[in-house]
Amino acid sequence: MNRTELADFLRRGRARLTPSDVGLMPGARRRTPGLRREEVAQLAGMSVDYYTRLEQCRGPRPSRQMLTALARALRLTEDERDHLFHLTGEEPPRRETASAHVPPGLMLVLDRLHDTPAQVVTDCGEVLAQNAMGRALTRDVMSRPRRERNLLRLYFLDPQARNLFPEEDRPDHARAQVANLRAVTAARPDDPEPAALVAELRSSSEEFARLWDEHEVSLRHKATKRFLHPLVGLLELDCEVLLSHEHHQLLVIHTARPGTEAYERLQLLRVVGLQDFTHSGVEAGGH
Repeated sequence: MNRTELADFLRRGRARLTPSDVGLMPGARRRTPGLRREEVAQLAGMSVDYYTRLEQCRGPRPSRQMLTALARALRLTEDERDHLFHLTGEEPPRRETASAHVPPGLMLVLDRLHDTPAQVVTDCGEVLAQNAMGRALTRDVMSRPRRERNLLRLYFLDPQARNLFPEEDRPDHARAQVANLRAVTAARPDDPEPAALVAELRSSSEEFARLWDEHEVSLRHKATKRFLHPLVGLLELDCEVLLSHEHHQLLVIHTARPGTEAYERLQLLRVVGLQDFTHSGVEAGGH
């Protein structure tokens, strides 16, 4: 691990960004350009002390998960991400499979969506990034261990995850998720990730196995979805899905039409959204 080069790379990456570049409020006037260390640590989900030690050439070797989080926080390109991995002596992720690295351009769009819930997910359902409104609607999925960020795994294996949707909507929601995964699996026969997810869910969920055997195929597209929120109630939202084919990723945006009751409740969600909801019904999002 090249601590000196790593520290310099992190400092330069931090210095070239502004708070508005990453969806943060500018705050008070700054004495030096760029993000503060605590802001990078917040974006990467690590302690300020840990990040500070990395910049001071005295930190421990970061895990692969932490490197991925740093690359996302600093809005690195894939080449820059690979360089970050090399500086720590790690082999970069393979590019021919679905990537957990969100391209800077896609992160820029996500950061600009201040008033509507949005998140970036892989086509297999793993949440890669959420904006503040996305966390308010479906809770902070990114704070979970990586294995628990997959929306299909949560929906079919964690009963609490279903409380986010009205009971009468759940069968259609489950069917749509399985149909999408079947299409993804067929499109990427050499990628072990979707096949492994299918095998796990077939063996662990009778409902998933039954739906899988029905062989329905449908990629995710624009739809209207209803969410049950513990504080603002029922939200009927339009779901827009923008695809990044190269990275097998989707930007999922939920909006409400102005003048509707859902729109008013979405505005209320902006106010209360950063509170720590304790209601068991908001444990995992849909896409």
